[in-house]
Amino acid sequence: MTSKETRKSPVETTENISGKENFLVLHNDEIHSFDYVIKALMDICQHDYTQATQCTMITHYKGKCDVRSGDFSSLKPMKEALSNLKLKTTID
Repeated sequence: MTSKETRKSPVETTENISGKENFLVLHNDEIHSFDYVIKALMDICQHDYTQATQCTMITHYKGKCDVRSGDFSSLKPMKEALSNLKLKTTID
């Protein structure tokens, strides 16, 4: 390691106890408008407008997008909130 490289402290990681990082994945549904999905990502996942727009575009063109990473317990409420808005999500 060179002097310019730094290691992440345990506080900065988003891995859970098992060491596996989880991802909240938004799936394309061909139903909701871009504006609807962007607003949902901003409200629930705390994305700024640019990040929400990029995730929405990736979901539209690629079929899915990782919209958040972290431990399962922090992603589950976001998944449920997005599901309540009829958006298709999974935690992988």
